[in-house]
Amino acid sequence: MMNYEMELNKLKEDLDKAKDLKYRAEARLDELKKQENELIKELEELGVDPKDLDSEIEKLTKEMNSLLDEANSLLPKDLLEKK
Repeated sequence: MMNYEMELNKLKEDLDKAKDLKYRAEARLDELKKQENELIKELEELGVDPKDLDSEIEKLTKEMNSLLDEANSLLPKDLLEKK
C-alpha cells in the first residue's frame, strides 16, 4: 500500500515539473514571437523585406568592402611607410 502512495506522489511531482516546464516554454515562446515582430517591424521601417534579408546583408557587405578598398587606395601609402 505504501508503494502506491509513494508512486502517486512521484507522479504528482513529475506532473508539477512538467506543467512548470510547459509554462516556462510558453512564456519564452511568447517573448521570442514579440522579438520577431519587433525585428520585422524594424526591417520594414528600413525598407527591407524580411524575405530579402540575406541578399540585403550580402549587398551591404559588398558595398562596405568596396568603400574600404576605395578609402585604402586613397591613403598616401608612400608617406605612411616613411617614418
